[in-house]
Amino acid sequence: MTRTVPGRTDHVVVVGAGLSGLAAALHLLGAGRRVTVVERDPAPGGRAGRLVRGGYHIDTGPTVLTMPHLADEAFAAVGDSLRARVELLPLHPAYRARFADGSTLDVHTGAEAMEAEVERFAGPREAAGYRKLRRWLEQLYRAQLRRFIDVNFDSPAQLLTPDLARLAALGGFGRLDPRIGRFLHDERLRRVFSFQSLYAGVPPARALAAYAVISYMDTVAGVYFPRGGMHALPRAMADAAAAAGADLRFGERVTRLERSGERITAVVTDRERIACDAVVLTPDLPVAYRLLGRAPKRPLGLRFSPSAVVLHAGTDRTWPWLAHHTISFGAAWRRTFHELTESGRVMSDPSLLITRPTTTDPRLAPPGRHLHYILAPCPNTAVGPSAAHWGELAPGYRHGLLAELDRRGLDGIASAIEEECLVTPADWQARGHPAGSPFSAAHTFAQTGPFRPRNLVRGTTNAVLAGCGTTPGVGVPTVLLSGKLAAARITGGDRSPATTARRRSGARGDQERRPV
Repeated sequence: MTRTVPGRTDHVVVVGAGLSGLAAALHLLGAGRRVTVVERDPAPGGRAGRLVRGGYHIDTGPTVLTMPHLADEAFAAVGDSLRARVELLPLHPAYRARFADGSTLDVHTGAEAMEAEVERFAGPREAAGYRKLRRWLEQLYRAQLRRFIDVNFDSPAQLLTPDLARLAALGGFGRLDPRIGRFLHDERLRRVFSFQSLYAGVPPARALAAYAVISYMDTVAGVYFPRGGMHALPRAMADAAAAAGADLRFGERVTRLERSGERITAVVTDRERIACDAVVLTPDLPVAYRLLGRAPKRPLGLRFSPSAVVLHAGTDRTWPWLAHHTISFGAAWRRTFHELTESGRVMSDPSLLITRPTTTDPRLAPPGRHLHYILAPCPNTAVGPSAAHWGELAPGYRHGLLAELDRRGLDGIASAIEEECLVTPADWQARGHPAGSPFSAAHTFAQTGPFRPRNLVRGTTNAVLAGCGTTPGVGVPTVLLSGKLAAARITGGDRSPATTARRRSGARGDQERRPV
């Protein structure tokens, strides 16, 4: 039986109004709990924040939304609906891949459209391989979701289910790159279906094949963009939580937790003391452990994912060949992963994610202007340059990145920039992200599933963790699930009579709401 928080849990304080905290709050409210959310920033979002400069509305965190039904689960807990509050726009193509040899591939989530695109790009044999790959990805996803992803682990013994044998039979415990290679021989195609392992902090050659489930989310389930930007999602979640009775307190920093024995009795901020029966902690693991006064013992220290440099650029022009999301692959591949995770050098031939959100929502920039988000993976500060060193590196890195973008077809980008913001590992570290990485603990085998830092910490009976550092891991879908799983630790999945009434009331209110 899954462990839950014992004793009274009537009033829960959620620390952090990022996606995981807001998901936890909505699920807790749906189970009849009184919820107070405390957030250090002046607005909701956490990593999925918003920066406004010169009329450009910049998403500071994730740019890719997949599996929106997981967000809808949180809204539904309080009788609300994601689509009643946010207009979701499906992206076609989901990505455009552009390779060093000048070839391009549009990644479609529709099976027939993608098969035709693969055949155009690499011939009928690769198209047949894609059909087999797609079936394998679907099977992999079904084998993992309810037993390995959407689950609270108390022991590795929970892995011993028929789904474990099914996952093993599918090759989920082999390596990702060779497994993709069983279906696709064209190296460019293999990159398109394996680069996603970097989201989990592990190069494709070392990642478990089970992490192809991220490729399923990207290339099969569909990619979406909320009108108003990714920040529209946490903003809508906060609005739904407030409508359901949550007390949202922004601009308050939690300084300590009061406790009596093994129970947290109050959350103390820089403004007030908030008594509580339970607490959900969503800050990064070192911060959460410091508040709790202890960190779990592990045979090996946590290993963190690579970091990233992000250039947000508001420009007076754009480049028509860009899709909403364009992946610009460098010629090098394996060498750059060694640089990211072993040698600690900045990538000598980087693969870049270029997102142009104004492709889909022009309102995010002033009339006639365009917004570009360029993400370049880089080593974290435990492997590569320190946060202090990045202060010296940043100007030269920016210059080199712009020159590389110019060479790759964004000609004249440096002179086109009107507003910009460069984010380096030093900035991530200043936000409290360990090792200067916004992607938290890497998904190595020893940090996956029941071996990942758990959302219950020994020595404290009524505190639960949520966020990308704990179960199930990194990424928007999994972070939303982490909030749901944290709430389940407190509620045990129960629903109070008040929930039914709230849902009925919320359903009526849906007719009156309009998308943001």
